[in-house]
Amino acid sequence: MPGQKVAIVGPTGAGKTTMVNLLMRFFEINSGSIRIDGIPTSEMTRESVHNLFSMVLQDTWMFEGTVRENLVYNKEGVSDEELEKACKACGIYHFIETLPNGFDTVLDDSVAISAGQKQLFTIARAMVQGNPMLILDEATSSVDTRTELITQKAMDKLTEHRTSFVIAHRLSTIKNADLILVLKDGDIIEQGTHETLLAKGGFYAELYNSQFDKAS
Repeated sequence: MPGQKVAIVGPTGAGKTTMVNLLMRFFEINSGSIRIDGIPTSEMTRESVHNLFSMVLQDTWMFEGTVRENLVYNKEGVSDEELEKACKACGIYHFIETLPNGFDTVLDDSVAISAGQKQLFTIARAMVQGNPMLILDEATSSVDTRTELITQKAMDKLTEHRTSFVIAHRLSTIKNADLILVLKDGDIIEQGTHETLLAKGGFYAELYNSQFDKAS
């Protein structure tokens, strides 16, 4: 459903990345079906499946080209107004304004970009792409608390009116998910909201409490 946030949680090796690869049709499923608007993805071309998703991953990437090229990537007909709107929503517009040629500045070794700014660029790129579904790898371990708050705000803006699948690392950040899928050893062993899963006192509650104990 548009606007629905589905969190995918579980320990390392539980199958979170595999699930995303199946959704994106990087891997083929052995049985059953994955449907988008009622159509099995096996009946769609890989390219058309990929074009329905934008991805914001833990490993951010930028290429040597202008700011504009990095944001537009492979989308045609993007106006300056759209670029500005996305960059303002992500809190990266001020940084771009300080660059020698703004959106036409070439991002090479002479331009210093922090890990947090790279993450915001990636979110702005996903916003510009405007695809109806999102895969978000929520890890922001490489940024400071202030940048993490800005990133989280930008992520919230990005997920409005879009279906998002969030690979959650810190469970405190996905309390508001509409549905949490709990993976262990490749299987979905629990699913529900944060409150229902905590009340159940099962594997999710154990995971959440162990993270909470470490944080306190």
